[in-house]
Amino acid sequence: MNIKNTIKGLAAIALIIVFGSCDRDRNSTGWQYFDDMAHSAAYETYTPNPNFADGKTMRNPVEGTIPLGYQPYLYEKNDTDRVSAGKELVNPFDASPEHLGRGKAVYDVYCISCHGDKGDGKGFLFTSKKYPFPPANLLTDKIRNNPEGEIYHVITVGFGVMPQHGSQVRPDDRWKVAMYIKNVLHKQ
Repeated sequence: MNIKNTIKGLAAIALIIVFGSCDRDRNSTGWQYFDDMAHSAAYETYTPNPNFADGKTMRNPVEGTIPLGYQPYLYEKNDTDRVSAGKELVNPFDASPEHLGRGKAVYDVYCISCHGDKGDGKGFLFTSKKYPFPPANLLTDKIRNNPEGEIYHVITVGFGVMPQHGSQVRPDDRWKVAMYIKNVLHKQ
């Protein structure tokens, strides 16, 4: 008999707790036992912050840090660095059909409109007279003799009136485009 009364008493307490924690009008979150968790002491990005000497909440990154996944490119857009890049940078990929296929796919997206499908500089933007400057003919002896590192550099930072594509094309794909130009377009 004692056990039955104890179980009934515990069940009654459990019901009181369950129904006592509910709110009828749903405008209240109920009781807060750890108030510091519900109301953060965080500061909004552009609000004043008394925790720092300059009073700003938004902080600059620590000098010399590099964002995760970012590869710094140490060459500038000039002739000296273009030649240096051609001598120092080596394509990490082999000329497999898979890599050449990816190079062609990227070329068809970013390069074909100016340089043309054959690489002869007769892309749609030039032949339709929408762009007045003739793009480089990638089939000339000068470009045939350029190492892949130099082509990679030109894709990355641009050359002459050609804009940079380093912010649009991933480094691996730039190498594959350079490989495609050297191994497919130059052999047609």
